[in-house]
Amino acid sequence: MTLSVSVALCTYNGARYIGEQVRSICLQTLPPSEIVLSDDASTDGCVELAQAALETCQRERPGLSIRFKAIRNAKALRVTKNFEQAASACTGDLVALSDQDDVWHPERLARMVAEFEARPDLLLLHTDARLVDGSLEPLGNTLFHALEVKPFERAWIHGGRAFDVFLRRNLVTGATTLFRRSLLEQALPFPKEWLHDEWLGIVAAAIGRVDVLEQELIDYRQHESNQIGARRDSFMGKVRKALASRGTTHQERARKAELLLERLQSLGDQVAADTIQKLRDKLEHQRFRAALPASRLARCVPVLREAMTGRYEKFGRGARGVVRDLFESV
Repeated sequence: MTLSVSVALCTYNGARYIGEQVRSICLQTLPPSEIVLSDDASTDGCVELAQAALETCQRERPGLSIRFKAIRNAKALRVTKNFEQAASACTGDLVALSDQDDVWHPERLARMVAEFEARPDLLLLHTDARLVDGSLEPLGNTLFHALEVKPFERAWIHGGRAFDVFLRRNLVTGATTLFRRSLLEQALPFPKEWLHDEWLGIVAAAIGRVDVLEQELIDYRQHESNQIGARRDSFMGKVRKALASRGTTHQERARKAELLLERLQSLGDQVAADTIQKLRDKLEHQRFRAALPASRLARCVPVLREAMTGRYEKFGRGARGVVRDLFESV
């Protein structure tokens, strides 16, 4: 029996692109059973446009049956909580996350659902994406290129080590993600300090199997209104980041690690003891980085000592993190 799919679609003044996105969802070779749209206090009529696009597809394809549910927020919840609301209202076996401005390739759901049907242990699956501009013109590269995904990171995820990868950095982009609805039992509520996709990815990796398809199964729009986009930093961009103000970045990352530790500990024996220990080590590393002194000179010895432990490599981007901690301003 084919697993049913719900689409959790979030909108915020998305009238410009929502029709194309809904149409690409409807024209899947394996259509979803429902679309749950959670709208974040839009004022441009995008909910009506989404429903109209669905109705047009149903007229063009007699027999196409996709339930449509719209939730309208009088006050904006912001990205993470809006996706939480949409996903919570889904009823399918699987939940596909959807932004308002992308376009799915026709085989996206069929290709991904087949993986879940063949692998009962698979909790969450994400993919690469083709980067396009606002007019859907290809930008000449992919999401994984922009994220600088390394071969060893892909190999670790394929080999069941997604949690180790996600302790270093998030590689799960919600617009490419499909997960079992049962994951919500452990993942809800989503902490507002986390993005919805990175939270779902790391919780899934802590309790079950996460994998990645290296196929580009959506066109991922990059335009001036993106709330979250994918742009590869140039060399000079990396230099500017290394010299930029530290701000509260490391305190925020430490807080996120604390919240994740609290959640995983609350799940008891669903989470392996070594997973909890890795997260404790990650938290210790983040607290170390958050407590570094303002003086660059005074940071040298503690940063080099920390580097000798291997935790910059285990919980971050290795030498890049060392350089940032040595040179960031306050």
